[in-house]
Formats: sequence, structure tokens, C-alpha cells
Amino acid sequence: MTRTPWYQHKERGSAWGLAFCLWLYRLAGRGVLSLVVYPVILYFFITGGQARRASKAFLRRVYQQGSPALTSYPGNWASFKHFLSFAQAILDKIDVWMGNIRIEQVSYEGYDRFERLLAQKQGAVFIGSHLGNLEVCRALGQSQYPVRINVLVFTAHAPFFNQLLKSLNQDVELNLIQVTQLGPDIAIMLKERVEQGEFVVIMGDRTPVDNPGRTCNVPFLGEPAAFSQGPVILASLLECPVLQLFCMRDGEGFRIIFEDFAEPKLALVRKERQQQLVFWCGRYAQRLAEVAKLYPMQWFNFFDFWQLSPQDKGQSGK
Repeated sequence: MTRTPWYQHKERGSAWGLAFCLWLYRLAGRGVLSLVVYPVILYFFITGGQARRASKAFLRRVYQQGSPALTSYPGNWASFKHFLSFAQAILDKIDVWMGNIRIEQVSYEGYDRFERLLAQKQGAVFIGSHLGNLEVCRALGQSQYPVRINVLVFTAHAPFFNQLLKSLNQDVELNLIQVTQLGPDIAIMLKERVEQGEFVVIMGDRTPVDNPGRTCNVPFLGEPAAFSQGPVILASLLECPVLQLFCMRDGEGFRIIFEDFAEPKLALVRKERQQQLVFWCGRYAQRLAEVAKLYPMQWFNFFDFWQLSPQDKGQSGK
């Protein structure tokens, strides 16, 4: 079976859909917006067979791996709650950009690592994921600290989203950078920004748009999965501290986790490059799996994460 890359699963109307949500939120508030969002999510649950199957497959895998958050074998109801969690994340995303999530709602782990970077005016790379809601992290950071955050996104809508964020807050220092290929020009530009004390955020759980083959197949929740080499390679080129970042909804609040990934920098030795890529991708995947088991309903990759092509299967562990 040929693997269908994640980016070929179209985010149906995501850009204009978010713009509509923002308009309705401003007009009527979160309560009214919820009345619109939740029926839409129900529609996607009913009609989105591929996403629904991926949801159940993920939840069952996490359950079999001993997730304390799942007490029974996941079926359709658990999958629907998974979709509802995604709806809540959309509402939270809008809440935070509208300034309606307070700092008192947020708890931190490893905050001293973040403070140290700020005090030293040290640029850094943060490797995130589609587990949890990094929008909360980005927006809260913007509201408290005068540091520019550059977020690499694999979407054609980056300019639109930049304009949308500016319409919410003219002082926003978040820069969404559209990436289809991590080439030398992007690396040089980001290195200059890191040297100026800026932060770079990149997701580590999506395979490359331009070259899906540039991955390492490493264990993830009991079976090999393909993880992009891009974040590791980019971090090594930028020669700065690297942190792994999570932002999880925790009850009525949020839990932001800063963890050292590579300190003082991530170095790749040429003659051991492939083995080191596997090591760093594996380290990222291991920690991602640990947090996913704690918060399975906040996993927002609604596609078959373990669907390897025959070529990938032959290269597992490479």
C-alpha cells in the first residue's frame, strides 16, 4: 500500500474557516461559536472515515501501551470525544489570541530553562508537535516577553495567517514562515535570527513536504513510525540550545513543559551522521510517546501515523 503523505490530506477550508470563527467570536463570544463548531465537528466525524479510523487506531494503540487516561478499549464514543477535544483546541486557540486566557490558568515545568534563555538573550530552537496546543504557548509568550518567535509551517496559508494575527494584535512578534523545503536560504535566515536572540519553533511530527523520504523510522508507541530528519538537521545548523516543547490542556488550565533536548547545541558528526539522526529522532519520539500516553485525546494528527511505504518498511531503524 502506498503511503499517503500527511500534507495530501487537505485541511478543508482551514484558513477561511479560522477567519470565520474569529469573526463570529468577536461578534458573539465563545458560547455562540461553540454552537457552530461542535456541529461542524460532528459532521466531520460522520463523514471523515479516514480521520475517524486513524483516531480509533491511535487511541487503541495508546490503550494497549498502558495509557492511564484510557480505562476501557476505545471505540466510536472515545473517537468522538477525541474529535470534540480538537474542537475545544480550536476554541482555546482563538481564546488565547483574543487575550481571554489568563496567565493564572497556566502552570509550567522547566520554566527555569526558558528564563535562562531570556536572561542571556540567547536564541534557541523549540521542537514541538501536534500533541496539545502550542498556540497557547506562542501567544502567552508574546504577551509577556519582548522576543520574536519564528514558527516554521508547512502550509500555503502562512501569509494569510500572519495578516490574521496582526489584525488581532498589531504588536504581535510571531512570524509564521511558510516552508516547502528546508534549503540553505532558510537555514541562513534562521541562523541570523537566532544570533539576534530570536526563537525558532518547528514541529517534529510531520514528514517533509518536499522529500517524504528524508525520515528516520524509529519506535513510537510500539511500532516503527517515520519522523522527519529536518528539525534535527536544522537544529544542528543553527548551533544553539534545543528544547522540546509541549503545551497541554490540563483541566480548566494549561500545562507548558520546557525540556532540554540538546544543550549547549546539537552537533552531528559527519561520519556518524545517520546513526546520530536515528538517535535524535528516536529521543524525540520516545518523549512524545510518553506525553501522548498521558494526554491521548490531545493528539491532533488525524491520519495513519504508522503507515509506512514498502520502501520505508525496508529501511526501518535506518
